[in-house]
Parts: sequence; C-alpha cells; structure tokens
Amino acid sequence: MQALGRIWAALFCALWLAVSPLAAQEGLSADLERWKTLASRAEAAVDLEQGSEQVFEALRAAVADFRAEFEAARGTNANRIATLREQIAALGPPPDGENATPEANDVAAKREELTQQLNALLVPVQRAEAEFVRADALIQQIDQILRDRQTDRLLLVTPTPLNPVYWKDAVTDLLQSAGILWLDKPASGDIDTWEEMRETLPLVIGLGGLGLVLIFRGRRWSGRIVKRLQSLGARGFGIWRFLVSLLRIILPFAGLILLALAVTSTDQFGSKGNEIILTLAFLGGIMLGVRWVSERVFSRDDDEALIQLPQERRSAARFYVSTITIMIVLSELITLVLDAGYPAEASEPVLVFPFFLVSCIALFRIGGILRGYTDPVTDDATLGEVRATTLSRVVRALGLGAIAVACVSPLLLAAGYYNAAEALLPPYIQTLVILGLVMAVQRFTADVYGAMTGQGAEAREALMPVLFGLILLLMVAPALALIWGARVTDLTELWAAFSRGFAIGETRISPTDFLAFAVIFVIGYVLTRLLQSALRTNVLPKTRMDIGGQNAVVSGLGYVGIFLAALAAITGAGIDLSNLAIVAGALSVGIGFGLQNIVSNFVSGIILLIERPISEGDWIEVGGQMGYVRDISVRSTRIETFDKTDVIVPNADLVSGTVTNYTRGNTLGRLIVPVGVAYGTDTKKVEQILREVAEAQPMVLSQPAPTVLFLNFGADSLEFEIRCFLRDVNWKMAIKSNINHAIAERFTEEDIEIPFAQRDIWLRNPEALRPESAETDKTEDKDPKA
Repeated sequence: MQALGRIWAALFCALWLAVSPLAAQEGLSADLERWKTLASRAEAAVDLEQGSEQVFEALRAAVADFRAEFEAARGTNANRIATLREQIAALGPPPDGENATPEANDVAAKREELTQQLNALLVPVQRAEAEFVRADALIQQIDQILRDRQTDRLLLVTPTPLNPVYWKDAVTDLLQSAGILWLDKPASGDIDTWEEMRETLPLVIGLGGLGLVLIFRGRRWSGRIVKRLQSLGARGFGIWRFLVSLLRIILPFAGLILLALAVTSTDQFGSKGNEIILTLAFLGGIMLGVRWVSERVFSRDDDEALIQLPQERRSAARFYVSTITIMIVLSELITLVLDAGYPAEASEPVLVFPFFLVSCIALFRIGGILRGYTDPVTDDATLGEVRATTLSRVVRALGLGAIAVACVSPLLLAAGYYNAAEALLPPYIQTLVILGLVMAVQRFTADVYGAMTGQGAEAREALMPVLFGLILLLMVAPALALIWGARVTDLTELWAAFSRGFAIGETRISPTDFLAFAVIFVIGYVLTRLLQSALRTNVLPKTRMDIGGQNAVVSGLGYVGIFLAALAAITGAGIDLSNLAIVAGALSVGIGFGLQNIVSNFVSGIILLIERPISEGDWIEVGGQMGYVRDISVRSTRIETFDKTDVIVPNADLVSGTVTNYTRGNTLGRLIVPVGVAYGTDTKKVEQILREVAEAQPMVLSQPAPTVLFLNFGADSLEFEIRCFLRDVNWKMAIKSNINHAIAERFTEEDIEIPFAQRDIWLRNPEALRPESAETDKTEDKDPKA
C-alpha cells in the first residue's frame, strides 16, 4: 500500500508539472488576445498622434494595467524554475566535443526530462517579458506625446492684454457671461417659485444665519479660547494654541459652506450658478487657510513666529499675503463667470491682468522681506566665526525666487504667453504656502515632542523635530510636483520604476528587499544589544572573570552578532551576492589600498580583545604617553592621562609597538625613593631610619621587605635609595610623597642634614672690585705724566 501511495504521488506530481505550465499558457494566451487588440490601437494612435488627451490617458491606463499583469507573470513559477536549474547544474556540464566521454544513459535521460520541464515553464515567462517591454515602450511614447502637448500649450501665444483694442470686448464678454448666469434659472412659474421659496424659507434663514454667525464670530471665539487657556496656564500651551488656531479656519469655513448651501437652497440660480457659489465657498476656505499659514509663519507673537523678522515686516508680510489671496479669488471668479459664456481668446488675459499685476507686486514685496532675513549663529565664541543657518539660506533663496517670479510673470503675460505666466506665478505662490504649512506642522510636532519628553521649548532645537520636518517634506513632494505641472501618471510611473528596483548584473534589488534587509538587521541588532546587556549586568559579574575579560567577551559578542545580523538580513532579503562577486572583488582591491591602515587597526583591535595584553583600567605607557586605558574600540584605544586628557592610540601601535603595562595581572609595583645626606653623617643610622620609615607605610609590602642601599659618594651628598614594593602601584606617587614627609620629619629629629649644592667662587684679581683702585685708574687715564 505504501508503494502504491508513492506511485500515485509521483503520478500526481508529474501531472501537475505537465498541467501547470499549460494552464499558465492558456491564461496568458487569453490575456494576449485582448492585449494584442489594445496594443494595435495604441500603436496606431501613437503613430498618427491623433486623439484628445483624454483618449491617450485612457489608452495609457489600459496599457499600464496589462504591463502590471505582465510584470507579475514574469515571476510565475520562479521557485520551481530556480529548483530545476539547480537540479540541472547538479548533473554537471554535458559532454562537449566528439572526443568527450558520453554520460550515463540515466543521467542523460534525467537531464533531458529536467530541460523539457524548464523550457515548458519558461515559455509564459518569456512571453510576459517580451510583452512587458512592448507595453513599457508604448507607455513611454504616450507620455512623450502628452508632455509635448503640454509644452505646446505653455508656448501658445495669445493676444497681449496691453492692447486697448481688446479691452472693450473683454468687458462685454464678462457682462454677457454674467447675464447668461443670471438667466440660467429653473424653468418654473412665478407662483410655483414663490411657493417653493416659502417652503424653503426656514431652512434658508437657519443655514444663512448660522453661517453668518460662524463667519463673523468664529475667529473671535477661537481667540477667547486661546486667552482662556493662557490664563489657566495650561500645560503644553503651544500645542493647545496650535489646535485652537485651527478653529479660525474651520468655523468660518463651515459658515461659508452653510451660507452657500442657504443660497443654493433658494433655487434662484441654475446649475452653473450653484456651482460658482459652492466654488466661491471653497475658495474662501482656501483663502482662510492661506491666511492661517501666514499668521503662523509671520505671527504677531515673537515666540510663535516661525521666521524671526521685525514686527513691522511680519505685519507687512501678512498684509501682502492677504492681498494675493484676494486677487486670486477675484481672478478665479472672473474665470468661472467667463466659462459660462463664449468669450474671445483675449478676454480672459485682459480681465485677469490687473489682478495678476497686483499679485506680482505683493509677491515682489514678500520676496524683498524674505531676502532680508538673517539668522546668524556663532560656531565658536572665541574665534568669532559666524555662519548662517540652513533656514536663513532657504528663506533668502525663496525670497530671491519670489522676486524673480514677480518680475518675469507680468512680462510673460504682457508678451502674450498667458499659459506660461499661469504656469509660473500660481505654482510658486502655492509652493510658498505649502512650505509654510510644513514649517507650522513641524513646529507643532516639536511642541508635542517637547511635551512628551519634558524638554519644553528646547525640543524645537532637538534632532527629532528636524527628522519630522524631513518626513513632512517627503510627504508634500508629490503635491509640489503636481503643482508644477507633473501628471499623476508621471508620479505613478516613477513609483512603479522605484518599486521594480534597479539591477546590478543579474541581481535586481527592489525597495522591498531594502525594507526586509533593514527590518531583519534591526531585529538582529536589537537582540545582540539585549544579549550584551544581559551578559554585562547579570551573567559575567557572577563569574571570576576580570573586568577586562568581561569587556572583551561583550565586545566580541557584539561584533559576531552584528555580522550574523547582516548575514541573516542579506539572506532574508533574497539578495544574491554571487552575482556581485566580480564587482566586489574589483572594489576590494581599491578599498584594500585605501583602507589598509583602518583594516590593520581593526585586526589589531580583534587581537587585543582576544589576547588581552591590555584591558580597560590598566595603567600603561606607549609611545611616550602614560595613563589609564578607558576604552578599547575596533579601530583605536582611548587612554586617559594623569592630566585628565584623552589620547587616542591606533590599535596597530599597541600590537606592533612596545607597551609597558604597570597593572597587568596584578597591581604590585616597586617604588624607588632617592635620598641624600651631608658628608659626615652616620651612614648606618641613616640606613636604619630609612628602613623604619619605609616599613611604617601601610601600603608597603613586608614580603619582600623594603631595602635601603648606600649607592655612592655624590658630589654634594651621600646618596641612599629606598626600594620597596607596594600593594597597589596606582598609589605610587602618594606613597612617595608620604615617605618624603616622614624622612624630613625624622631627619629633623635626628639632626641629620639634607645637603644642597654649594659652589666656591675664586677671583683671580679681586683688587679690581675695590673702589680705591677704580679711582686710581681714572686719574692715570687723565694725566699720563703722573
């Protein structure tokens, strides 16, 4: 029965291996038929470059869907294919050449069977690969067509708004479009209209009244809440102030929406009129949001202002921001009204130009304010070196850009490049607003972090808020790209390319591989640190191992753990390093020459940890430097000298050089104290006194006993020397000082003189120093005859 079961299992596996490639091919064939039809249509449209942008976008979306399917099909049966290739490789290379020894029949049959299975599995993969390349090429061609059309629109020349010929026609078009909107009302009788108004009047009054209350009282209510929290001294006041300030947007915006709903509920406007009313409400909300950002960036409160400018400049900046938002709302209103009619080509540029020009003037003023921003920081007070912060450099660059955009945009519009001007000024203003929003949210996260860590306002200068700011910039990067003309498909294409990763040889590394590598490595690193901590605090202190050995074990475990974590991360991420062997070999040669000193120090550090000729806490002398070993790292060792200064010694010097270790193995050490006495002193008595002084010191060992040596007859004294061994050589200087004090005290009691150097000076002609001789010499000089 067991043999029969194995036979059935083998037949099932063979059937599965035969059927699964066929099923994959049939599924792919069904998709290929639909794909070929779509690809033919797309290629014809691309060749002729005919069709609207909506048509090309639809074709692109359909082609992108098929490309995603083909990309997924490229990995079909990947594990089985890899297994078959390994099995074929295990059989060895096939015989090559006429004189080669033929392989065994069973090996050849097995190779043929495995090769057929591999070829059957590779057919759908190869087809998917070919069609993937075709679909990707089509997408690139469609994107190029859309980008070319976008460029053509930007360079389209319209009539200049400075020509007075178009002014009257533009005003006429505006009035006619407004008339069309006014006449666009629901088709019903007057009686029915009044009846409907009477029915909806309570709703209109309720919505309108509530909306007006929120519009005119909302900001005042939020201000009262802020003052109330300030008077109560609420903890994390900056956080509450930020959250309450959002009410200055939410309450008036809700009032605008309610007021717009009240107006549209009257049924006095058509669909286009209702659309304009709701759009104006949303534009009002955007205006409130921009004003809120300006109040955060250029706050009236010095502590809350994100850009520290003088009070009058911040007030001017807020005024110019409000001016720009009003101009934008009026421009959008004119554009919406004109869309209801049939305006001439020059009407919109002519009517928008005054508001456009005022916006450019306000932006120019804002640019001048930002350009004058300075926020210097002193690196070293002693050197007086001053550098500008990154914020000040970015702010000044944005100010310079605002000035350039404010100068170029009206010139483009005046020259007839209306689309180009619209593609330059509004995106730059929106960019400034988004960056201001990022600054406001980053400050809020810093306040939250300060409240959580207890650092308060000091947390604004910490590292974590900076990281939060970088994350926020990455989050708004797609929005900035869309503002400056990028299409959503451009971003999705970029993300798809990023998701596919990049290839190095035959190895493809994707973001998921990086993520898997990072997660596995972090887990391994954390486990290594936890194990090190457990050994350092709980296990090793209970052993008889000295502190140096404990540190060596903990450090060695850390290196091994990090290596194993990296190896597990590489394996878990599925990164095949065999294909990178040639590249790694080529790089290792150059890196070996460039980093040979670092590698030498690293190997020396490993040797120090294994052999432990020195340990942390040892008193050593190397290269003329003496002190205590405080830390042994991979590359170098830190020695703390007796002057409390740190000396960094490369590990290679400790391994290859001469090192004196005063405390290796034990702390015993010999102390030598030289002593001199005057000639004529009883030498036996001096020897006895010195021996008694040495033996009286508690740190001096009795075995071996201290010795006193009468060394020689010096030029100024009789020279003795005390030689004794100390229990702890680290107290060497203190014991020597105590012995000297005791010797001075005993010598004073015994009237023993400690000599000092004396010299006798003999003069050959002392009479030259006498005053009488000097006067006689002067007289002889004046009267030679005498």
